[in-house]
Amino acid sequence: MYDQPLNSTVLKSASIPKDLGDFYEEMKPFRFSMMKYECVIREIKTKLEVLNSEMSIRNKRNPIKMVQTRIKQPASIIEKLKRRNLPISVESMEKNLNDIAGLRVICSFIDDIYELSGMLEKQDDVKIIEIKDYFKNPKPNGYRSYHMIVEVPVFFSDHKEFIRAELQIRTIAMDFWASLEHHLRYKKKTIDSEDIGAKLLECANVIADTDQKMQEILYQIMDRIEESDK
Repeated sequence: MYDQPLNSTVLKSASIPKDLGDFYEEMKPFRFSMMKYECVIREIKTKLEVLNSEMSIRNKRNPIKMVQTRIKQPASIIEKLKRRNLPISVESMEKNLNDIAGLRVICSFIDDIYELSGMLEKQDDVKIIEIKDYFKNPKPNGYRSYHMIVEVPVFFSDHKEFIRAELQIRTIAMDFWASLEHHLRYKKKTIDSEDIGAKLLECANVIADTDQKMQEILYQIMDRIEESDK
């Protein structure tokens, strides 16, 4: 539908032509596509807020501590399409890229992640495209998270369209590690050395053990509360 080149209309937008009408007309397909990704983020955030409210009553606590969102920047979209030797167009990015719209969901405990993701999977208007469980299969660097590629319907004035987004669901502790690891990655020559990589992996494993122990402590507390209520 929108087989519109991205490189000429987006990357060179700093050189705005004299005819602004032509410029905005060229940009319209890309702007409409970005609007769709913004809409799907709002739809998914609403679903998460509803589930968080329900679980706060049912479980007497809020499992979701924070939701962060982002739309991939045009330059990053073009770079990713180039790396994959794909056409650089709006149609190509919508068809081939799963992570233009992204949500990072931060939970307190590992079991919260599985409960929350399970609830999303059961919703009949959520299409599960792909799941990667990095808790069960951590990355070599120690990264642990639960990734979901989903499609959710967005209703426009004259049609309904399923829009794709990526969810990364992780614990508070693992988000702390991932954020610092990402920051250190900018010093690439250093982080690629074996000793630094080994230390980061050790930290990730310690954090994973801490997550597990905190989960066990939570269950101990819940059991004692149940006993005292009898």
